[in-house]
Amino acid sequence: MSEFKEPIFDLAQLAHVELLSPKPEESVEFFTRFLGMNITAREGQSVYLKAYEDTYQNTLKITESSDAGLGHVAWRAISPQALERRVEAVKATGLGKGWIEGDIGHGAAYQFTTPDGHPMELLFDVDYYQPKVEEKTRLLNRNVKRPDRGVPVRRLDHINLMTADTAKNTDFLIDTLGFRLREQIQDNGNVLGSWVSVSNLVHEIAFMQEPNRIPGKLHHLCYWYGIPQNLYDIADLLKDNDIFIEVPPNKHGISQAFCMYVHEPGGNRIELFGDAGYIITDPTWKPVIWEMKDTPGYGDTWIGTEFPESWWTQGTPVTVPAIVESK
Repeated sequence: MSEFKEPIFDLAQLAHVELLSPKPEESVEFFTRFLGMNITAREGQSVYLKAYEDTYQNTLKITESSDAGLGHVAWRAISPQALERRVEAVKATGLGKGWIEGDIGHGAAYQFTTPDGHPMELLFDVDYYQPKVEEKTRLLNRNVKRPDRGVPVRRLDHINLMTADTAKNTDFLIDTLGFRLREQIQDNGNVLGSWVSVSNLVHEIAFMQEPNRIPGKLHHLCYWYGIPQNLYDIADLLKDNDIFIEVPPNKHGISQAFCMYVHEPGGNRIELFGDAGYIITDPTWKPVIWEMKDTPGYGDTWIGTEFPESWWTQGTPVTVPAIVESK
């Protein structure tokens, strides 16, 4: 057998994401009214929210900004010692920014960027949401009652980022933070997309190549339902309320997840998962490699309508018109 590289298991999960919005109150209304999320705090120009099966004080922070896009992505370590190990590894890359005391919902965090410039942070200490009396449920293994508005999402699932150099950013996550490569799109050896995770999910983060090689963009943030029928229910609700549905209920080939894509009023793309595809328990999983020529109609959509050109080419913040080079 070939030499087996000892895996790094210092990170546990995607903890929370900050989105930037030029229409923050409309963005908040989208997540609360239609996706059934709860506001857990407000501070300054930011609003904090959680889905009903998220246990942390928040998994989403929406901050007012002149442009839509990514504020930051936060990853939780499995222990204080694991956090220190990953911080030292990030420092060695030269991409570290330093410690902050914390934010609503978590303690001290170490800030850094990907090679592409996407802001991220590592943390361990978190606050768990304490439900109000009227929010408490008799279901002891759930944090709060299922909300009675919209079609409520259940939990945070993953983030997808657009990059100028997909391979470089993928390698950074794998070598520095211990992510495992699950699936990938290549074009004659050139890496166009990567799906990586620190858990048994197919991915907690994905990278896609930005067609103009512009770094630092957000492609989408995803929340999970777990039941495909919920996507038809939320599509019906959003359509009636003039929320743009970019991709109607569909099924990915890559990840095999049942999905749909919409744009919240601030301009950011939001994916909704009707199920999360498959999980990976094999410790020596061999990454699945797709060739770009085989991806449209198979990797992007396995069952459903063809994905529009905008899905391949557009992210936030919006900069210059998209140029399709890889399709």
